[in-house]
Amino acid sequence: MLVTYIISAILAYFVVKYALKIYYYRKAYFKLPTIPNYSYLTGTLHMFPGNNEEGLNFDFENAKKYCYFHLVWAGPFIPAVITYHPDVVKTILKSSAPKTRNPYCSSPYDMGIRWLGEGLLIANGEKWARSRRLLTPAFHFDILKPYVEVYNQCADILNDKIGEFAKNGQSFDMYNLINLDALDIILRCAFSYQSDCQTRGSKNKYTTAIAELQSLWSGRALKPHLHLEFIYSLTAQGKRFYELCDIAHKQAEEVIEKRKLELASDPDLVSNKKCKDFLDTLLTARDEDGQGLSPLEIRNEVDTFLFEGHDTTASGMTWTLYALAEHPEYQEKVYEEIVDVLQDKEYIEWSDLPKLEFTTMCIKEGLRLHAAVPFIERKLTEDVKVNGYTIPAGTRTAVHIWILHHNPHVWEDPLEYKPERFHPDNQKNMDPFQFVPFSAGPRNCIGQNFAMNEMKTTIGRIIKNFKLRLDPDQKARRTPTVTMKAEKGTFIYAAHR
Repeated sequence: MLVTYIISAILAYFVVKYALKIYYYRKAYFKLPTIPNYSYLTGTLHMFPGNNEEGLNFDFENAKKYCYFHLVWAGPFIPAVITYHPDVVKTILKSSAPKTRNPYCSSPYDMGIRWLGEGLLIANGEKWARSRRLLTPAFHFDILKPYVEVYNQCADILNDKIGEFAKNGQSFDMYNLINLDALDIILRCAFSYQSDCQTRGSKNKYTTAIAELQSLWSGRALKPHLHLEFIYSLTAQGKRFYELCDIAHKQAEEVIEKRKLELASDPDLVSNKKCKDFLDTLLTARDEDGQGLSPLEIRNEVDTFLFEGHDTTASGMTWTLYALAEHPEYQEKVYEEIVDVLQDKEYIEWSDLPKLEFTTMCIKEGLRLHAAVPFIERKLTEDVKVNGYTIPAGTRTAVHIWILHHNPHVWEDPLEYKPERFHPDNQKNMDPFQFVPFSAGPRNCIGQNFAMNEMKTTIGRIIKNFKLRLDPDQKARRTPTVTMKAEKGTFIYAAHR
């Protein structure tokens, strides 16, 4: 009997404690600017049109109304603050706030664990810090420099494929071609893996799986009843997600095993290198205690960088080219710059990259207008005070990069494509946190220099050879998943110059 009383008292204590916590937070949250029409069933999710153009327009109107941030409810009990002004964003990104994780009810990052594991994208705390420390040498200047040759080699194949469409006068989905090109590049550069993925046909099992994984992931985040992993695992969507994870893992394991066999047969492959590429760094890295990464940790990082190293860059390149196709006057300026820099050369060299100033401006404006990574999340470790409001510590917050890059209180003509914004004379007057395509602060993208060099080279080579224009019958509609996609493709016509 005494044991029963003790257990009951303990349970009562935790119930009361949790209830008081909920009361405190709800009282604090209802003081914040909030999407109207709260429902005790859906929270404010019923107000959101979805991950589509209508959803982006909805977000834009909220930025016009609220300026700094607003609160949403993912169901009746899960609040999140959506932030999109540099004054708030800088406080969050400069801090050590971790990625949002929840052991009881999956956060958006927890939903990706089955696929990406505790890699750099999802990990927190010491696990993240250790991996970041061990992997940073793989993005050293001396490693990135020879990759430009790979960018050019892959662009040769890409241009041949675009040339076939140009020859036949067909419109084509630029994203499909760019995505395979970016996958080819990351496999060759980071993993010393020759895949021939660009020449095996337009449908690639791995890239198709990655696209569907992102769609399932972002769709699940909008359905609170699927946040519990046990329930999700019983649904058709959950079972399909797990199947696709297996496809992604198989690709990662194939890449790892091939490189292990190569190193076992010829250890000098690494020892003779001045600097190690990403996978060699993973396989040979040791911390202060002499401990390397476990096989699972290696696969997690390979899964993460296979995805992030090609899909985010592919999104950025695709939307930049789409914007240039929509604005021929800027496209011609890029062409003139490329011709002037290359002179009689066909390939872009390392020394040419800093000279591509206008091309870089167009890429940055493409990343601003379309946001390759639309949003990221953090969990606040301390109160954030802004514009007379207090967002309490412990709050799940999203830095909505697409809204930040379109906030009309920050940008002039935010919906217009104007590369001149990023002229050095104009950019120096910007707040460093109003344009964060690669995040910012201690958890910024470790591969951003790799990505920018790849984008400059690939976009430059395409514009050098082709004049692009949009297919007026197939206008792209954006869908913000983990990366910015198009619902039915980004269709473009190309003509040889």
